[in-house]
Amino acid sequence: MSDRLKTILVLAAISLPALPAPADTPASVHAFANPDLPAEKRIDDLLRTLTLDEKIECLASRPKLPRLGLHLTGHVEGLHGLALGDGAGWGRNQPVPTTTFPQSVGLGETWDPDLLKRVAEVEGTEARWVFHVRDRGAIIVRAPNADLARDPRWGRSEESFGEDPYHVGTMTTAYVRGLQGDDPRYWRVASLLKHFLANSNEDHRDRSSSDFDDRLFHEYYGATFRAGIVDGGARAFMAAYNAHNGTPCTVHPMLREITVGLWGQDGIICTDGGALTLLYTAHKAFPDLAHAAAASVKAGISQFLDKYREPIHDALAQGLLTEADLDRAIRQNFRVMIKLGLLDPPGRNPYAKVDANDEPWLREAHKSIARRATQESIVLLKNEHGMLPLDAAKLRSVAVIGPRAGEVIFDWYSGAPPYVVSPIEGIRRALGGETSDKKILFARDDQGGLAVKAAKAAEVAIVVVGNHPNGDVGSWGMVALPSYGREAVDRQSLSLEDEELIRKVYAANPRTVVVLLASFPYAINWTAAHVPAIVHGTHSSQELGNALADVLFGAYNPGGRLVTTWPRSMSDLPPMMDYDIRHGRTYQYFKGKPLYPFGYGLSYTTFAYAGLAVSAPSLPRDGAVTVQLDLKNTGSRDGDEVVQLYVKRPASRVARPLQELKGFRRVHLAAGASTRVEVPLRAADLGYWDQEKKAFTVEPGPLEIRVGGSSADIRLTRTITITE
Repeated sequence: MSDRLKTILVLAAISLPALPAPADTPASVHAFANPDLPAEKRIDDLLRTLTLDEKIECLASRPKLPRLGLHLTGHVEGLHGLALGDGAGWGRNQPVPTTTFPQSVGLGETWDPDLLKRVAEVEGTEARWVFHVRDRGAIIVRAPNADLARDPRWGRSEESFGEDPYHVGTMTTAYVRGLQGDDPRYWRVASLLKHFLANSNEDHRDRSSSDFDDRLFHEYYGATFRAGIVDGGARAFMAAYNAHNGTPCTVHPMLREITVGLWGQDGIICTDGGALTLLYTAHKAFPDLAHAAAASVKAGISQFLDKYREPIHDALAQGLLTEADLDRAIRQNFRVMIKLGLLDPPGRNPYAKVDANDEPWLREAHKSIARRATQESIVLLKNEHGMLPLDAAKLRSVAVIGPRAGEVIFDWYSGAPPYVVSPIEGIRRALGGETSDKKILFARDDQGGLAVKAAKAAEVAIVVVGNHPNGDVGSWGMVALPSYGREAVDRQSLSLEDEELIRKVYAANPRTVVVLLASFPYAINWTAAHVPAIVHGTHSSQELGNALADVLFGAYNPGGRLVTTWPRSMSDLPPMMDYDIRHGRTYQYFKGKPLYPFGYGLSYTTFAYAGLAVSAPSLPRDGAVTVQLDLKNTGSRDGDEVVQLYVKRPASRVARPLQELKGFRRVHLAAGASTRVEVPLRAADLGYWDQEKKAFTVEPGPLEIRVGGSSADIRLTRTITITE
């Protein structure tokens, strides 16, 4: 066939009106299946081809169009690895093993966007393999969670990368890019961000309202989603259950006015599970479900995780919705499907080419990345008199004590890994394994005095404690202890119930190391004051035990840093439902002395900062500079330092935070080595939201640059000027 004839046929397919296709018409004859046409032209043809009932079907989170023979995709969970396990039913009782990483808060504590991108690449690769080889799962992945952990009582804190918008925005962007890939035309999988917006309370989330002004919307709560969409390229997100300033997020004008109008989001906007019904039953925002469904679609919702079909039919019958409204909504969905290659002939999308005999979770590379991510996520909170690392060669006996010592616990959004290594198993391997003559004494608790007896009989005691990420109760909406939290349940206490066990062990053996495996901050004031060494990690990694032992015995020098402020007491916190963070929330506005500050973490080595310089004496309001400094490892071990760049606006005409993170670098240095560290600083990241202009304004004037090892450990400062 000549090129000219091909062109005539293509133009005909575009210009001629399409009748609904008969049942035996293959999709390949339609213009929407032609990958050489522009995406919008393809969708035009698809909309002409679909019946009204099929268009309604396309509002489902897992649409099915058997008449056209299209193999479309639904959603799958994937906050820290592809969730196709049986813990929460994600595997539909037929679990598929997948590489499982530390919880999102642990991934945030790596402060390593490049590593996070690799983690997401692993997840996306496994999602593609399962989708094509097993015909299971999906290639729209509900991850990452771009919500901010503004309050440690939030029951889902472990799903967030942290409390700071710049840090979380950077990590969100890296995760989105890792999931979607670098191909200029196709995505590996689609990233669907959760949960827009200000979704950080679980109690009464189905009817509560998160209230704050437009400045906090754009500078704080919305900044992470903007980063994921504008910088990362995400084209799918989920609306939150809660309201914002009294309007439920599912029908809030911000869905179209801000995410579409300002940020260019032109893809999927879905409800949270059951959120359509909650508009009527909990928020009581509409007289019936038909009105709720119509308002949702008109607000920008294009997919429902709910029983929506009857309400949509009713809304159409009552004239509350038109077919044109449906066309606009499902156009959003098919833009994503086209990027995934699901309307194209087989073989076009390079990410769809998988080897059925190569189960990716068995690859050594995937196991290695899981171990590396777990190592980098571990935070050393205390190391008095250099108690850590332990010398395995010199130890003859170790007591491993605590309820978390013998298990790896998975949270609600975990997958089912191909293997797990518990803390005690990792410690046993580090001490020589089953054939070693070293004695390991184990006690889960102190019933019958077992923990004390083990601690007294050993040279060192390692106490492994922390929360149960699923609440340790089989019932939804319940947890076993006040300090536990999970989806649908906020924490009622910051006190560690296991601290009494720590006291007993420490009294029996002062050479005690505490390993705190926790999804969120704990006010461990007594432990911090008395126990010589404390290590913090998070749950759910298949490599937890190996990585933990690597840190405890010095095979890996910890470099993780905290991503939330750890308070000393519940009294340090504003009321839970006070969403105005200016009232003392996060390191940006908290004026007290935390137990552990944002960005905090120790190392087995030390680092010296010197030679702070800026590439220019001034920063144009539309420009950028590079902040430079000399970093030296002044200790005897190789290690990682997280260089953190904060700024302060001392002469701003509007209220600003005490300081704000605006750059960071995780740097590995050999013992005694030095390097010149460069951190870019963009003027565009320094503005405040001007409500009158409805835009960010970068003020001229002095800018104090502050560089150090945490928000409370500023080593170097320099002031430059922002110019017109």
